[in-house]
This record gives sequence, C-alpha cells and structure tokens, in this order.
Amino acid sequence: MKFQTILFSITLLIFAGCANDSKKSGATTDPSATQENEIIQVDAPPPITEEPAQNSDGIWHYTCPKGCEGGSGKAEACATCGTMLAHNQDYHSSANTPSLSPDINMPPPTQDPPQNANGVWHFTCAKGCAGGAGSAIACSVCGEMLVHNAAYHN
Repeated sequence: MKFQTILFSITLLIFAGCANDSKKSGATTDPSATQENEIIQVDAPPPITEEPAQNSDGIWHYTCPKGCEGGSGKAEACATCGTMLAHNQDYHSSANTPSLSPDINMPPPTQDPPQNANGVWHFTCAKGCAGGAGSAIACSVCGEMLVHNAAYHN
C-alpha cells in the first residue's frame, strides 16, 4: 500500500513538472503574437460562387443517366429513381453559356474512345459491374460514379 502511494506521488510530480515545459525549454514566441485577451481580426476568404443548377437555357448541370425528368446542380441521387446523377456536358456548351474564344491555331481537343483496341473500358465501376464508359459518369447498373481505369492506357 505504501509503495502504491509513493508511486502515485512520483507520477503526480512528473506530470506537474512537465505541464509548463514549453515555457521552460527556451521556446521563443513571435514578438508580433497577441496577448491572451487581444482579439485577432482575420479577413474572411472570398465567398465561393457556385454555378447555378440550370444555365440560362434551362439545361441541368447534372442529369439522370436513366433519363428521368429534372436534374441538379451537383452529383447526387436522382429524386425519381435514386441513381447517381451524371455530369451533363451540354450545360457548358449551351449557346448562352459564356466561353473563352478559341485560338484558331489550336486544333480541337481529341477525346479518347470509351474502349481501347483491346476492348478495355476507360472508366469502370469500382463495384465490378459489367460495362463502362468513356468518362466518369454514373454506372448504368448500380448508379455509382465510374472511376478511371489505368489499364486502359496499357
């Protein structure tokens, strides 16, 4: 019993002695650091402006790959069938959507085919569902977003 009391006392002294080590170890503080009661005013970052769910032509940014009505401004479950909404490229190519003027000397970008010469899909389902696509869209079987398949480039 006496041994436990001594051990407890030593442990208590060690923790008490270590409590203020940062001040004793010669740690320096920034001279411009504020006092304990001083209030620091920090400029807030600029607000993030999100794109609207529909563009001025009424085209949804994300739509259901199964063709359900409606859409959303983000990839989320379809309100009708629950399938993950897929990005709608037409949202950006609308006549009323501003775009950068193209450089007439630049060739148009080429898009890789959905499958390579060996029949390997560029994007596949992480859950292993059959099929795939040429871009990261919702899986036609389970609705999860397709992921990039590195084997496509081999």
